[in-house]
Amino acid sequence: MPTISLPYGQSSLDLFVPDEIAVDVIEPSKTDPLMDPLHAAEIALRNLSGSLDPDWTGNARSAAIAINDKTRPVAHDILLPPLLDYLQRSGIRAEEITFFIANGTHIPMEPDEFPTILPPNILQTYPVISHNSDDEQDLRYLGETSRGTPIWVNRRFLASDLRISVGNLEPHHFMGYSGGVKTAAIGLAGRQTINRNHAWLSHPMSKTAIYDENPMRQDLEEIGDKIGIHIALNAIPTPKKQIAYILAGEPRALMREGIPLVRRVCQVQVGQLYDLVVAAPGGHPKDINFYQAQKALTHAAMLTKTGGTVILAAACPEGIGSAGYAQWMVGMSSHPQVIERFHQDGFRVGPHKAFLVARDAVRVHVLLVSGMTKPVVDSLLLAQAPSLQAAFQQALDTNPILDRIAILPAGTTTVPLIP
Repeated sequence: MPTISLPYGQSSLDLFVPDEIAVDVIEPSKTDPLMDPLHAAEIALRNLSGSLDPDWTGNARSAAIAINDKTRPVAHDILLPPLLDYLQRSGIRAEEITFFIANGTHIPMEPDEFPTILPPNILQTYPVISHNSDDEQDLRYLGETSRGTPIWVNRRFLASDLRISVGNLEPHHFMGYSGGVKTAAIGLAGRQTINRNHAWLSHPMSKTAIYDENPMRQDLEEIGDKIGIHIALNAIPTPKKQIAYILAGEPRALMREGIPLVRRVCQVQVGQLYDLVVAAPGGHPKDINFYQAQKALTHAAMLTKTGGTVILAAACPEGIGSAGYAQWMVGMSSHPQVIERFHQDGFRVGPHKAFLVARDAVRVHVLLVSGMTKPVVDSLLLAQAPSLQAAFQQALDTNPILDRIAILPAGTTTVPLIP
């Protein structure tokens, strides 16, 4: 009886599968991590994507650096020191370099949480600002994109001579890909901007691994252009959270260079669909809450036959992760009702997760293994299992002739290519 281990929060869960059931572990080919990522970051900053002048900082006297919040794991201890050295060698004093935590519509991080994403020496040396998308006094209007998105952005970020976006470049379940301008253009935007951009969610091309034809992503690129982001610095992580590549440069040029590398790291050809897919987002912080863990459900459902089952193992120590999502679900009794109401109400960040879940859950059965209480899981209109093994047994009882299953251990960052 083979034992399968799935990442779960800060630890893992084991699943025992009978010998008569074949197990296909769906993950990309192994990518070797960088041997010296710090040196790779230094090289990236010397060999910028695009047509930037080697002395691109010019006469700048201040710099603003957008970084992701606690819900998105980024190797700041690797990416930031070479960037800071670069800026200070260019003549920018430490007190004129400010970090902006790009919370988007997430609850703004508090100062006592900053050490979870930034090394102590950075916190002791540089100012750090936690963005609040609802603080209208801290936003500045930059006009509209060609798709009609009003652009409201953190005014203090805009006031710096240099504007830099730092993060990961990896698949995103409706933006196509993260990376490039995204950390700043969404993470430091106003709620109105984020809502209007994300309203493209229901467009058929707003999905994983689509870039040029993805209206949400291209709208985002226009927001980045309006902000005037000078460079992006991105790591391409492996499914095991190591760094495979580091790129820096003009944001659009970086995306052109980086997307083929992301595909090499994250995509995997799959020859069939399955009656049962057992998936995990990839461990902490990708399953810090259900709001984040849902991304793995998107990829798992892509592998699942209509009428089949997805078991999602996600710790979710912070619960749902969105008060707006939780409140919007009050009174909802079915996934079709969720979809109908979402279209009637119009797009809002938070409730959009309900739509994404419902879009999959009307087609496949979802069993959730998590640390959330049953009433909370019930409110999401999902079925809760007391353990991973119990969920598997429940799926087996439903389909006793099950002879092959798929395991998706890094569901958030594994993109299946279906024939």
